[in-house]
Amino acid sequence: MPKKPLKAYRNQEFLNSPEARAIRVQCELVEPEKRFREKDVSHTIVFFGSARCPSLENATDEFSKRRADSYEAARALSRKLTQWSDELPDASKRLVVCSGGGPGIMEAANRGARDADGQSVALGISLPFEQGVNEYACPDLSFEFHYFFVRKFYFLYHAKALVVFPGGFGTMDELFESLTLIQTGKLDKKLPIILYDKEFWNDIIDFDQFARWGVISPDDLNLFSFADNVDEAFSQVVEGLQAYHL
Repeated sequence: MPKKPLKAYRNQEFLNSPEARAIRVQCELVEPEKRFREKDVSHTIVFFGSARCPSLENATDEFSKRRADSYEAARALSRKLTQWSDELPDASKRLVVCSGGGPGIMEAANRGARDADGQSVALGISLPFEQGVNEYACPDLSFEFHYFFVRKFYFLYHAKALVVFPGGFGTMDELFESLTLIQTGKLDKKLPIILYDKEFWNDIIDFDQFARWGVISPDDLNLFSFADNVDEAFSQVVEGLQAYHL
Protein backbone atom coordinates (compact mmCIF):
# COMPACT_ATOMS: atom_id res chain seq x y z
CA MET A 1 0.00 0.00 0.00
CA PRO A 2 1.44 3.40 -0.94
CA LYS A 3 2.34 5.74 1.92
CA LYS A 4 -0.24 8.45 2.52
CA PRO A 5 0.91 12.02 1.99
CA LEU A 6 1.38 14.13 5.10
CA LYS A 7 -1.62 16.30 5.86
CA ALA A 8 -0.89 20.01 5.86
CA TYR A 9 -2.02 20.54 9.47
CA ARG A 10 0.42 17.83 10.62
CA ASN A 11 3.34 19.23 8.65
CA GLN A 12 5.51 20.93 11.27
CA GLU A 13 7.95 22.26 8.70
CA PHE A 14 5.11 24.02 6.91
CA LEU A 15 3.43 25.24 10.11
CA ASN A 16 6.67 26.89 11.22
CA SER A 17 7.37 28.43 7.83
CA PRO A 18 6.89 32.09 6.82
CA GLU A 19 4.02 30.99 4.57
CA ALA A 20 2.06 29.74 7.61
CA ARG A 21 2.56 32.85 9.73
CA ALA A 22 -1.12 33.79 9.41
CA ILE A 23 -2.07 30.37 10.77
CA ARG A 24 0.23 30.78 13.77
CA VAL A 25 -1.20 34.23 14.46
CA GLN A 26 -4.72 32.79 14.25
CA CYS A 27 -3.81 30.11 16.78
CA GLU A 28 -2.54 32.73 19.22
CA LEU A 29 -5.76 34.70 18.76
CA VAL A 30 -8.19 31.78 19.13
CA GLU A 31 -6.70 29.44 21.75
CA PRO A 32 -6.49 31.94 24.64
CA GLU A 33 -10.12 33.00 24.24
CA LYS A 34 -11.21 29.35 24.38
CA ARG A 35 -9.44 28.99 27.72
CA PHE A 36 -10.82 32.27 29.03
CA ARG A 37 -14.35 31.08 28.28
CA GLU A 38 -13.71 27.73 29.95
CA LYS A 39 -12.46 29.50 33.10
CA ASP A 40 -15.20 32.18 33.05
CA VAL A 41 -12.70 35.00 32.73
CA SER A 42 -14.11 38.01 30.92
CA HIS A 43 -13.08 40.97 33.11
CA THR A 44 -9.50 41.78 34.07
CA ILE A 45 -7.52 44.38 35.98
CA VAL A 46 -4.22 44.68 34.14
CA PHE A 47 -0.92 45.46 35.85
CA PHE A 48 1.95 46.85 33.76
CA GLY A 49 5.44 47.55 35.09
CA SER A 50 9.12 46.72 35.08
CA ALA A 51 10.51 43.20 35.14
CA ARG A 52 13.47 44.67 37.05
CA CYS A 53 11.71 45.53 40.31
CA PRO A 54 12.79 42.95 42.92
CA SER A 55 10.83 41.89 45.96
CA LEU A 56 11.97 43.47 49.21
CA GLU A 57 13.60 40.23 50.36
CA ASN A 58 15.67 40.17 47.16
CA ALA A 59 16.69 43.84 47.17
CA THR A 60 20.45 44.13 47.72
CA ASP A 61 21.10 47.89 47.90
CA GLU A 62 19.32 51.19 48.45
CA PHE A 63 18.59 51.68 44.75
CA SER A 64 17.04 48.23 44.36
CA LYS A 65 15.11 48.74 47.61
CA ARG A 66 13.48 51.78 46.04
CA ARG A 67 12.37 49.66 43.10
CA ALA A 68 11.26 47.01 45.58
CA ASP A 69 8.75 49.50 46.97
CA SER A 70 6.91 49.25 43.65
CA TYR A 71 6.98 45.44 43.81
CA GLU A 72 5.51 45.38 47.31
CA ALA A 73 2.89 47.98 46.38
CA ALA A 74 1.83 45.99 43.31
CA ARG A 75 1.58 42.84 45.38
CA ALA A 76 -0.50 44.54 48.07
CA LEU A 77 -2.78 46.23 45.53
CA SER A 78 -3.35 42.99 43.65
CA ARG A 79 -4.22 41.20 46.88
CA LYS A 80 -6.62 43.95 47.91
CA LEU A 81 -8.35 44.11 44.52
CA THR A 82 -8.67 40.32 44.36
CA GLN A 83 -10.27 40.21 47.80
CA TRP A 84 -12.63 43.04 46.87
CA SER A 85 -13.61 41.41 43.58
CA ASP A 86 -14.27 38.03 45.19
CA GLU A 87 -16.83 39.69 47.47
CA LEU A 88 -18.86 41.24 44.64
CA PRO A 89 -22.43 39.90 44.86
CA ASP A 90 -22.75 39.44 41.09
CA ALA A 91 -20.27 36.71 40.15
CA SER A 92 -20.53 37.63 36.48
CA LYS A 93 -18.96 41.02 37.26
CA ARG A 94 -15.96 39.69 39.17
CA LEU A 95 -12.52 40.64 37.91
CA VAL A 96 -9.23 38.78 37.65
CA VAL A 97 -5.78 40.33 37.95
CA CYS A 98 -3.76 40.05 34.74
CA SER A 99 -0.02 40.56 34.22
CA GLY A 100 2.63 39.96 31.59
CA GLY A 101 3.69 36.81 33.42
CA GLY A 102 7.33 37.74 33.93
CA PRO A 103 9.32 38.77 37.00
CA GLY A 104 9.22 42.11 38.81
CA ILE A 105 5.91 43.96 38.84
CA MET A 106 4.33 41.18 36.80
CA GLU A 107 5.29 38.59 39.41
CA ALA A 108 4.07 40.89 42.18
CA ALA A 109 0.63 41.15 40.57
CA ASN A 110 0.25 37.38 40.26
CA ARG A 111 1.69 36.88 43.74
CA GLY A 112 -0.79 39.29 45.31
CA ALA A 113 -3.70 37.44 43.74
CA ARG A 114 -2.26 34.18 45.08
CA ASP A 115 -1.99 35.76 48.55
CA ALA A 116 -5.75 36.34 48.39
CA ASP A 117 -6.40 32.75 47.20
CA GLY A 118 -7.52 34.11 43.86
CA GLN A 119 -6.72 33.17 40.30
CA SER A 120 -4.77 35.44 37.96
CA VAL A 121 -3.81 35.62 34.30
CA ALA A 122 -0.25 35.62 32.96
CA LEU A 123 0.20 36.74 29.35
CA GLY A 124 3.82 35.75 28.82
CA ILE A 125 6.03 36.38 25.82
CA SER A 126 8.86 34.21 24.52
CA LEU A 127 12.11 36.11 25.03
CA PRO A 128 15.71 34.87 24.98
CA PHE A 129 16.39 36.20 28.50
CA GLU A 130 13.23 35.13 30.37
CA GLN A 131 12.35 31.61 31.44
CA GLY A 132 8.61 31.19 31.10
CA VAL A 133 5.97 32.66 33.40
CA ASN A 134 6.48 33.29 37.10
CA GLU A 135 5.60 30.70 39.71
CA TYR A 136 2.60 32.61 41.10
CA ALA A 137 0.47 32.60 37.96
CA CYS A 138 -2.35 30.08 37.55
CA PRO A 139 -1.17 27.32 35.18
CA ASP A 140 -4.55 27.13 33.45
CA LEU A 141 -4.47 30.87 32.80
CA SER A 142 -0.82 31.15 31.77
CA PHE A 143 0.10 31.77 28.14
CA GLU A 144 3.28 32.19 26.17
CA PHE A 145 2.86 34.35 23.10
CA HIS A 146 5.25 34.62 20.20
CA TYR A 147 3.70 37.75 18.72
CA PHE A 148 3.78 40.93 20.79
CA PHE A 149 0.76 42.41 19.02
CA VAL A 150 -1.47 39.45 19.91
CA ARG A 151 -0.32 39.62 23.52
CA LYS A 152 -1.14 43.32 23.65
CA PHE A 153 -4.55 42.61 22.13
CA TYR A 154 -5.34 40.32 25.06
CA PHE A 155 -4.05 42.81 27.60
CA LEU A 156 -6.83 45.17 26.55
CA TYR A 157 -9.57 42.90 25.22
CA HIS A 158 -10.92 41.92 28.64
CA ALA A 159 -9.43 44.85 30.59
CA LYS A 160 -11.69 46.97 32.78
CA ALA A 161 -8.85 48.90 34.47
CA LEU A 162 -5.10 49.41 34.03
CA VAL A 163 -2.55 50.08 36.76
CA VAL A 164 0.84 51.13 35.41
CA PHE A 165 3.83 50.92 37.73
CA PRO A 166 7.31 52.28 37.00
CA GLY A 167 8.83 50.52 34.02
CA GLY A 168 10.99 50.76 30.95
CA PHE A 169 10.44 50.63 27.20
CA GLY A 170 7.96 47.75 27.36
CA THR A 171 5.83 49.47 29.98
CA MET A 172 5.88 52.72 27.99
CA ASP A 173 4.87 50.84 24.85
CA GLU A 174 1.92 49.24 26.65
CA LEU A 175 0.82 52.51 28.27
CA PHE A 176 1.01 54.65 25.14
CA GLU A 177 -0.70 52.07 22.94
CA SER A 178 -3.53 51.94 25.47
CA LEU A 179 -3.81 55.73 25.53
CA THR A 180 -3.72 55.89 21.72
CA LEU A 181 -6.51 53.33 21.35
CA ILE A 182 -8.69 55.26 23.79
CA GLN A 183 -7.82 58.65 22.29
CA THR A 184 -8.67 57.48 18.76
CA GLY A 185 -11.84 55.66 19.76
CA LYS A 186 -10.55 52.24 18.75
CA LEU A 187 -11.16 51.08 22.32
CA ASP A 188 -14.83 51.84 22.77
CA LYS A 189 -15.07 51.39 26.53
CA LYS A 190 -14.29 53.52 29.55
CA LEU A 191 -11.07 52.35 31.13
CA PRO A 192 -9.57 53.85 34.30
CA ILE A 193 -5.78 54.13 33.94
CA ILE A 194 -3.80 54.73 37.11
CA LEU A 195 -0.11 55.63 36.98
CA TYR A 196 1.55 54.56 40.22
CA ASP A 197 4.30 56.71 41.81
CA LYS A 198 3.84 60.26 40.56
CA GLU A 199 7.47 61.16 41.26
CA PHE A 200 8.66 58.50 38.82
CA TRP A 201 6.24 59.56 36.09
CA ASN A 202 7.04 63.26 36.49
CA ASP A 203 10.75 62.47 36.27
CA ILE A 204 10.31 60.36 33.13
CA ILE A 205 7.60 62.21 31.18
CA ASP A 206 6.29 65.76 31.33
CA PHE A 207 2.78 64.97 30.15
CA ASP A 208 1.69 68.61 30.28
CA GLN A 209 4.18 69.46 27.53
CA PHE A 210 2.26 67.30 25.06
CA ALA A 211 -0.70 69.64 25.48
CA ARG A 212 1.45 72.78 25.63
CA TRP A 213 2.99 71.91 22.28
CA GLY A 214 -0.45 71.20 20.84
CA VAL A 215 0.22 67.56 19.92
CA ILE A 216 -2.59 66.30 22.17
CA SER A 217 -5.78 67.90 23.39
CA PRO A 218 -5.73 69.20 26.99
CA ASP A 219 -8.64 66.83 27.63
CA ASP A 220 -6.37 63.89 26.83
CA LEU A 221 -4.59 64.54 30.12
CA ASN A 222 -7.78 63.31 31.80
CA LEU A 223 -7.35 59.82 30.33
CA PHE A 224 -5.21 58.83 33.32
CA SER A 225 -4.63 59.69 36.96
CA PHE A 226 -1.82 59.30 39.48
CA ALA A 227 -1.60 57.40 42.75
CA ASP A 228 1.17 57.38 45.34
CA ASN A 229 0.08 54.62 47.70
CA VAL A 230 -1.88 51.38 47.66
CA ASP A 231 -5.03 52.79 49.26
CA GLU A 232 -5.14 55.68 46.79
CA ALA A 233 -4.66 53.36 43.81
CA PHE A 234 -7.27 50.95 45.16
CA SER A 235 -9.83 53.74 45.58
CA GLN A 236 -9.24 55.05 42.06
CA VAL A 237 -9.56 51.60 40.49
CA VAL A 238 -12.73 50.78 42.42
CA GLU A 239 -14.30 54.17 41.70
CA GLY A 240 -13.58 53.73 38.00
CA LEU A 241 -14.98 50.21 37.97
CA GLN A 242 -18.11 51.29 39.82
CA ALA A 243 -18.64 54.09 37.33
CA TYR A 244 -17.98 52.14 34.13
CA HIS A 245 -18.29 48.41 34.82
CA LEU A 246 -20.41 47.50 37.84
